[in-house]
Amino acid sequence: MAHYLDHLPAELLARAARIRLAVFDVDGTLTDGRLWYGEDGRETKVFHVHDGLGLKLLQSHGVEVALITARISHPVALRAEELKIAHVYQGQSDKLACFRELLAALGLDAEQAAFIGDDLPDLPPMRQAGLAVAVANAHPWVAEQAHWRTGKTGGLGAAREVCDLILLAQGKAESERGRWQ
Repeated sequence: MAHYLDHLPAELLARAARIRLAVFDVDGTLTDGRLWYGEDGRETKVFHVHDGLGLKLLQSHGVEVALITARISHPVALRAEELKIAHVYQGQSDKLACFRELLAALGLDAEQAAFIGDDLPDLPPMRQAGLAVAVANAHPWVAEQAHWRTGKTGGLGAAREVCDLILLAQGKAESERGRWQ
């Protein structure tokens, strides 16, 4: 059966096949990038359920998932806890240093990691990652340096596309589809 990612370049699939760690920025990547504040000053965020299932599928197939974000937000901690994401780094002004520390802690090379982002602070780790992905609505300077750009925008299924790409490249997509039929 045809898959919506079937016609991707062989080099992109080879990069995705090596991934053992998928690192996601949050604002603009797992969310639509807008900041919402209630009357009481509390921040709220909206996450897409498709993205959440994609992250869980990666984890169930042995791919570590991490979040690295410059902001500190309680909703991010709640969502990460719900999805059982163990590697959550908030308040990271130097995302590259955090990315490198995470790789070292997990004993992985940068070629085994994907970094998914949308704006300038994401560029340094994206340049190091074996698979650099920009969401569809990423800033143009970020998009031009990515190995791949999603069809969907941040917060609206872009992360799921990345998860599906990795699963497809690693030969796990069809078994996952079959599991749900």
